[in-house]
Amino acid sequence: MQLYEQLRADIINSVYKFGEKLPSKRILAEETLTSVITVEHAYGILCDEGYIESRERIGYFVAYQKNDFVPIAEREIHDVFPGSHRYHTDAFPFSVLAKTMRNVITKYGETLLIKSPNAGCVALRKAISDYLARGKGICVSYNQIVIGSGAEYLYGLIVQFLGRDKIYALENPSYEKIHSVYRANGASCDLLKLGKDGILTSQLTKTKASVLHITPFRSFPSGITASASKRNEYIKWAKDRNAIIIEDDFNSEFTVSTKNEDTVFSLEPAHSVIYVNTFTKTIAPSMRIGYMVLPEELVSEFFDKMGFYSCTVPIFEQYVLAEFIANGDFERHINRTRRKLRQMLKKP
Repeated sequence: MQLYEQLRADIINSVYKFGEKLPSKRILAEETLTSVITVEHAYGILCDEGYIESRERIGYFVAYQKNDFVPIAEREIHDVFPGSHRYHTDAFPFSVLAKTMRNVITKYGETLLIKSPNAGCVALRKAISDYLARGKGICVSYNQIVIGSGAEYLYGLIVQFLGRDKIYALENPSYEKIHSVYRANGASCDLLKLGKDGILTSQLTKTKASVLHITPFRSFPSGITASASKRNEYIKWAKDRNAIIIEDDFNSEFTVSTKNEDTVFSLEPAHSVIYVNTFTKTIAPSMRIGYMVLPEELVSEFFDKMGFYSCTVPIFEQYVLAEFIANGDFERHINRTRRKLRQMLKKP
């Protein structure tokens, strides 16, 4: 991980420039006093995230572009990747969840009858804050987190907060409910075509939108993951337009990479990115609990405008999930599933 982080920093800071060949695995292993396997793992993670690309029998080349976003032969995606919406998970540890429920009833007792704070109970928001710091490199206060009954509910809050008068840009294709929720809330939508690594640059340049809704990891139904260059491009687009990005991170926990995927929020946590995630995929469809993380600059404004809304998730379910995350059972479930997915990919 140290080698990966150093290489990533060198690429971002243009020590290795776009298109430049990286040292061979053997040479880099000798220079860093590590093994070739260690270097191979670091290069593998960088490939997964789109910082570099591997060319068979030639080597590894930098694919990350920091400032130059002129596309080279960008290609639209017309077809949905077959099976892109399917992924396999271990059976969820229901017995563990049942035990957690019993513990919560014993631990909190009649406290479970008290109304939840409007943004969600503090225990759950703190548990999510700690989990995001450990697993995703998102370091935020629990005061920046808002709990709601699934992503669709949170989309509605976001539209009311940012305004129905704005144009909301969505990926095309994208999950149909996203478009439906925005439309039902009276917002105008601009559908931007996807290329092989995210929204086409020409589409970003052309749109008049001031809000961009993206699913950068394994977007549904296309299965496309935005490259490191594209994520950086999204941030620059938002900065140049004083726009807001809504990052819908519904599926990244089940990456087969040995590290968690970088989020757009982690690259720009202060100003322009609202991060949204749920537990529908990671636990069960019946777990209608989602959360959003607000950038620091929007926290006060959001609660001034929207703080009157009551939390839509029962307090008991919030405490159960808080306990499940805090005692490590949630991450153990995620890690088991990821190991199984990696093993499945290795099979012929």
